[in-house]
Amino acid sequence: MSASQTSDVSPSDVPTLLVKIFGKDRPGITAGLFDTLAAYSVDVVDIEQVVSRGRLVLCALVTEPTVASQGELRATVHSWAESLKLQAEIISGTGDNRPRGEGRSHVTVLGNPLTAEQTAAIAARIAEAGGNIDRVFRLAKYPVTAVEFAVSGCETEPLRTALAVEAHTIGVDVAVVSAGLHRRAQRLVVMDVDSTLIQDEVIELFAAHAGCEDKVAEVTEAAMRGELDFEQSLHARVALLAGLDASVVDKVRAEVRLTPGARTLIRTLKRLGYQVGVVSGGFTQVTDDLKERLGLDFASANTLEIVDGKLTGRVTGEIVDRAGKARLLRRFASEAGVPLAQTVAIGDGANDLDMLNAAGLGVAFNAKPVVRKAADTAVNVPFLDTVLYLLGITREEVEAADGGEELLH
Repeated sequence: MSASQTSDVSPSDVPTLLVKIFGKDRPGITAGLFDTLAAYSVDVVDIEQVVSRGRLVLCALVTEPTVASQGELRATVHSWAESLKLQAEIISGTGDNRPRGEGRSHVTVLGNPLTAEQTAAIAARIAEAGGNIDRVFRLAKYPVTAVEFAVSGCETEPLRTALAVEAHTIGVDVAVVSAGLHRRAQRLVVMDVDSTLIQDEVIELFAAHAGCEDKVAEVTEAAMRGELDFEQSLHARVALLAGLDASVVDKVRAEVRLTPGARTLIRTLKRLGYQVGVVSGGFTQVTDDLKERLGLDFASANTLEIVDGKLTGRVTGEIVDRAGKARLLRRFASEAGVPLAQTVAIGDGANDLDMLNAAGLGVAFNAKPVVRKAADTAVNVPFLDTVLYLLGITREEVEAADGGEELLH
């Protein structure tokens, strides 16, 4: 009998049939199956369909027909399948799928390549944490393999901790975010600049023109590791630039190299209606140019003082340091009309930590160890657009949005 005829029966007690179809995919199979089932007035409870390398697995959970017509339904479905050189399996049961467990997360795994051994290790840790893998699908096959697991039955935080340890051991990137509408609602992305949006440390580019690159690099590394106070290190490094001709600004702008995937990330986010900004411990002389070139909504950084066409070795205005980056994230969110919980922050250094922790989702991108441990998730592949996968955006969606244009990395 149809479920519509059994309103006094609990849904969990309604007899159901699981109809499974296997074989070579082609247009019309789904329509054909349900056209066949329609003759028996069954109700659809659930549908799942997967196509992998041209092979179809189609599952339809439907209410049982009357007892008198069950045998006929089975025979008809098998006959229809055989006529199309498909296989059919029909299993009797009761009710719908069992309810998913409390606590739901999206686990995104990035590998280059992603091996069977790595996948087995991640799946095993999920099971050990009490989680059940409800669904798996591929987000991207290049420039990295990205796979998402929908997991239920365990809380996000302990799952994230367990998988972070495993990911480091087996050499993959794993991002764990809680499921829910907020994942798709994140509408503001704010990035660090040096070694995140771009491949360079801007102050080192200036230092190369001043002949003090090695000295500046030493201080930069110590500051990014959290070993030195950022503001003190900034003043010390900028002082070494005193006397440089202001024309060097144009040379440095020309030397800046965007991180692979940066244009794709920003272009895709903008097409999806996101606002995008940058905050930097570097200099407005570069970030203002990046804002214009990339169509960014927000940009803030320190400003090199220039007097009589020369760098003075000082910065002017409010210092953008670790606390300043978090403060600017909040300011950008307020100006954009976006709740802080709907923001994403991306960075690599210790001075990004407050910003990463303040955002709804903090992503450590090719970051220092102290940052990887503290961030919500870490990405250690050289492509900035992999952040899109953490938001549930597939490579196919990116390419469709580009309308067939060649992606720029």
